[in-house]
Order: sequence, then C-alpha cells, then structure tokens
Amino acid sequence: MTDAQDTAADSSLRTTGGTPPDDAGSSVTGAPTPLLEPREGIPPVIAEAADLARVTAAFAAGSGPVAVDAERASGYRYGQRAYLVQLRREGAGTALIDPVACPDLSGLGAALSDAEWVLHAATQDLPCLREIGMVPARLFDTELAGRLAGFPRVGLGAMVEGVLGYVLEKGHSAVDWSTRPLPEPWLRYAALDVELLVDLRDALEKELDRQGKLEWALQEFDAIATAPPPEPRKDPWRRTSGMHKVRRRRQLAVVRELWQTRDRIAQRRDVSPGKVLSDAAIVEAALALPGNVHALAALNGFGHRMGRRQLEQWQAAVDRARALPETALPQPGQPVAGPPPPRAWADKDPAAAARLSAARAGVSSLAERVTMPQENVISPDTVRRICWEPPKVVDAASVAAALAGYGARPWQIELVTPVLVDALVTKGA
Repeated sequence: MTDAQDTAADSSLRTTGGTPPDDAGSSVTGAPTPLLEPREGIPPVIAEAADLARVTAAFAAGSGPVAVDAERASGYRYGQRAYLVQLRREGAGTALIDPVACPDLSGLGAALSDAEWVLHAATQDLPCLREIGMVPARLFDTELAGRLAGFPRVGLGAMVEGVLGYVLEKGHSAVDWSTRPLPEPWLRYAALDVELLVDLRDALEKELDRQGKLEWALQEFDAIATAPPPEPRKDPWRRTSGMHKVRRRRQLAVVRELWQTRDRIAQRRDVSPGKVLSDAAIVEAALALPGNVHALAALNGFGHRMGRRQLEQWQAAVDRARALPETALPQPGQPVAGPPPPRAWADKDPAAAARLSAARAGVSSLAERVTMPQENVISPDTVRRICWEPPKVVDAASVAAALAGYGARPWQIELVTPVLVDALVTKGA
C-alpha cells in the first residue's frame, strides 16, 4: 500500500453525502472496484428556475467543500461553453444542471462563495464556468495536487483508482454534451465524476501534508483562483494545423482569409470549425492558390461532397487573399516577446546557451529530488527568460526578484533561486 493509498484508507476520510455502498468492498490493497451508480441514484437534470432555486438553497445549506465539474461539447459546437454542470456537497447530494436552460448560475455561485470548490484540472473548466456566473474564491485542484504529490498518472480515473480503489467508467468523456435530452448513461457518468471528488481531495491533502508540500499546493490553487481571464489570442489563425508548410506571405493570407471565413460560419451555425472545413483543407488551398472553383474542387478537402455554393464561398476567400496588395499581406512568423527558440541560442549567444543548459540540469535534478514534473517546479519559459537576460548583478535577491516578476510563487522562488544562481554564476552571467 502506497502512502497516498494508506491516507485514503484512513477511517477518518470524509465522504460526500455518505459512505460508498456497503457491498462495494473497495480495497486499495486489492483489485479496484467498479463504481457503477451514484449513491443516491441519478438526480434529475435541473432545467427550471424554481428547481434551480431549490438546489441553490440546498447547496448553500450544505457543509464542507463542493465538488464541481462541467461538460463541454468540444469538437461538436463552436466555443467552449458548458452544456452540463455537476456539483456535489455533503448535506446536499449531487445536482446536475443544464446551463442552456439555466444560463445564469451567478446566484448559485454566490451561494457557494464561502466554500472551497474541488475541481479536477480546474483551468479547463473555469472559463466555461465563468461564462455562466460561477467563479470560485477558493479551490482545490485534484489533478494539480496529484502532480505536486508525484503521481505518474493524474487523470481523474487514474487518481480515483490509485488513491481510493474505485474504477470510474470514462466512456462518455468525448460525447456531444449539447445533445438534448441527455441519455441516462451519460448522466450517470456525469454524476459519478463528482461522486468521489471530495474524498479524493481529502486523501491528496493528507498526502501533500505528509510530503511537506501542502503549502506549495495552496499557493498554486490560490494563483489559479485569482488569475485574471486570459487575453484573447492574437492572430489565432496562425495556429492552424500544418502551418509549418506555409512559407510565402500570399499563402499566409489565404490561410487567414479561409480561417476567418470558416470561423464566422462556424459561429453562426454553432458548430465546431473543424466540421465546417478542416485545417488540412485550408493549408492545401493556401499552398495551391487555386484560381477558380474547378481548381479548388480538385484539392483534398474540397471534394465531390461539397456543393457549388460552398465551393464558391471558399474560392471567394482565396480570391480576396490573392487580390491583397503586398503591404496588406501578413508577415511570416509572429513577433515573439522574449528570447528566441532555444535551438538558436548556440549561434546567437553561446554563453546564454550554456547558462540554459546548466539551469535545465539543475531544475531537472531538483524536480527528481522533490518528486514532481519539472514544469511544476518552475515554468520552463521563466527559466529561459532569466537565462537569456539575467539580472545585471547575479545574487539570490536579484534572481528571486526576477522569478517573482515572472509570476513564480513563493515556494518556487525559495526552491529554485539557489539552482538558478548557481547556473548563472557558474556559466558567467
């Protein structure tokens, strides 16, 4: 039995709304037990204001942390909105809420403002939760906790199995959650996703405390909860898959026009952009620069299944790009803030390359010592920036200040500063 499993088996482990079924026989020392049904059965989906008010009151009256999850329709619908929200809290049980029928959950969010929210991979769900008015003041991220505790597999299913000894059925993770009505097996899956989330949180908290990492985790969770919404991505069309093949500025303009046309259509139809036109087809048209609809129709992705009207709209986008003056063509690449790609350092600045090599080795050794991934010890981008442009005077104070300026948390600064000082001094910063 591992330390984390021993923690999970502790009889003082809090459960959410009652213990697991008596006949489960779950034992983290033996074969994991399939978790097939929620403890109180599958709750009805909340889709009316009156029912939402009752759920809000019940969860406000509950106690302890609240498990929160959201299901999106990635690959099916435009954007990343939530199509189902799942919650569970001791004293309130489990709730499944339809945010399409109840698009404003700010009242529920306010009712839970004093509670700690338990999410798995919080940064994935927080944007869609924020859109419907649910923003936690405090949170516990079980995936991040698993990373900090050194677990090799941190997916929810793997964590629940390895720590609590139960197997979650994960067959519906990639379905179209915009489907209405939602099938019962999907609702069962959704309810089970929050069934043991607080139990997992409790076990991980004890494990982090045992390893002396609990304060580190709390700092990380606070950073997630207080982070502002990300800025809109500049020139998102440049992230089209296969862009590395596109070299000429005129071809880049075709990618931009096709991408923007596709995005407008996808948004209007509320479908995933990839269902309107594939990235591969966009790149194919950019490379070929077809001069008419017939030439376009001969390209991969624009075949016989595409109607004349559709072909004409894509050809019109290509024609707009072909007609642009040179001054309006996009520049290759994007202006990069910060250091160049590390592969170019040896030619541009050999001393910086040496500093980076030493710093990476030091961080790698530190990560092994504290048993967690290197990127959780310190952001690789932060290491690159400090090695490319070190403080004028390299000492513990200046390096710590630089780390803080790049957003490193206090625990990271304390751990990483000696490593970076050593790398910068040894390699002559």
